[in-house]
Amino acid sequence: MTKDEAWELGNDWVAAWNTHDLELILAHYEDAVELTSPVAARLMGTTDGLVAGKANLRAYFQRGLEAYPELEFRLEDVFWGLNSFVLVYANQRGTRTAEFMELSAEGKVTRVVANYSG
Repeated sequence: MTKDEAWELGNDWVAAWNTHDLELILAHYEDAVELTSPVAARLMGTTDGLVAGKANLRAYFQRGLEAYPELEFRLEDVFWGLNSFVLVYANQRGTRTAEFMELSAEGKVTRVVANYSG
């Protein structure tokens, strides 16, 4: 992955979220994706915040879109690696998030670890 590819993927990911189109959002993820997030723990009622598999990710994202109908992201920074990248973005309330994402050989997200500023 290059810096430009990471920024392009980051901008595409944010744009998908800002449409609130669940299918467009999910197109970025592999079927066997795993996501860990404190927000997932709260919204899904789990202690570990782990969401495993695309069907469960769909349910989590749907719940998030319903809970936050005004949701909007603004991409602030992108860090890139060999098969991973980190997106730093802010939401409509100013909460900043950094998400570490690992990618498959096909360029889809296989693992996410989300961290929040507040």
